[in-house]
Amino acid sequence: MHKNIRRFLAAAALLLPVAVFANEGGAHLDKAPIDLHNPESLQRGAQTFANYCLSCHSALNMRYNRLQDLGLTEDQIKANLMFATDKVGEQMKVAMQAPDAKVWFGAVPPDLSVIARARGADWLYTYLRTFYRDDTRPTGWNNIAFDKVGMPHALWELQGIQEPVYKTVKNHESGKEEQVLEGVKLVKPGLLTQISEDGKYDQTEYNKRVADLVNYLVYVSEPAQVKREQIGYFVLLFLLFVLVPISYLLKKEYWRDVH
Repeated sequence: MHKNIRRFLAAAALLLPVAVFANEGGAHLDKAPIDLHNPESLQRGAQTFANYCLSCHSALNMRYNRLQDLGLTEDQIKANLMFATDKVGEQMKVAMQAPDAKVWFGAVPPDLSVIARARGADWLYTYLRTFYRDDTRPTGWNNIAFDKVGMPHALWELQGIQEPVYKTVKNHESGKEEQVLEGVKLVKPGLLTQISEDGKYDQTEYNKRVADLVNYLVYVSEPAQVKREQIGYFVLLFLLFVLVPISYLLKKEYWRDVH
């Protein structure tokens, strides 16, 4: 009984950030193109996570050898994804010590094992695409989805540099005009930026990279989800095509003498 209560409280605590964020309104969230049945996307997401996120953020619920479930070999994992350890059975943890992280960043960067479940895939997809330069912030970066964020833009070399776009609105209470953040625009291209003939910036490739990363973070939050769904489909098929016919035949046999 007490164990069930603890599980319920843990689940409620996990969902609380989502509920609070929803109640506060917040920025418009773009739909994340999540596809956990796409191993190539998950592999690319794992590579991006290892190269750009794992230097600060751990994912202790995930071990490197579990990446073999995504179609990677042990040699591929060791060669391309393991930078903080040489043991393939180790957890995905950072080499940076917590006291150092607190001094450098003001707080220890959170573990990302269940960030997709706590914040939601759409929030992550929007967050990683809406960083912009803000000289008033200690890191020089701010974010539309997370105002006054303490994290710098780890993927800025891939995306490039964005600047805020403001619009003038009238305050109904004071009657004065004020500047309100409307969005962001890319002013300096990154490694994944495509430039059209008329000089316009296209962030399609960067958006795909972010989608792969978010896809991987969703996978990490529950690696057994795909297999669980497959088992669920099998159970439903068994019930429909095996158990239901048997139950019907038993029913006919039982009621035959009654009628």
